Amino acid sequence: MEQIEWADFARVELRVGTIVAAEAFPEARRPAYRLRVDFGEAIGVRKSSAQITELYEPEELVGKQVVAVVNFPAKQIGPMRSECLVTGFHRDDGAVVLATPDLPVPNGARLA
Repeated sequence: MEQIEWADFARVELRVGTIVAAEAFPEARRPAYRLRVDFGEAIGVRKSSAQITELYEPEELVGKQVVAVVNFPAKQIGPMRSECLVTGFHRDDGAVVLATPDLPVPNGARLA
């Protein structure tokens, strides 16, 4: 495993946001949802594409808090520009489990 310095980690803006909209993203190469995530006043609402269709339905995602990287450059994914990277963990079967706080925290809170 490659080691990094604290300064490398400190540059990554991992923030909590609440999913405010989720819908199918049929234009994506692999099954995905198009998400809108609210990171609070300072950052605002950002769009993301997430390959989480195996474990989640769009309607259950709305209102869920997630951890995302907010300081990557935007990335074009089909017809959409993804503005943040929602994080998760791969299970042995390949399905992705979202990284979420276990208690509510303010939108925009940074991972400490």
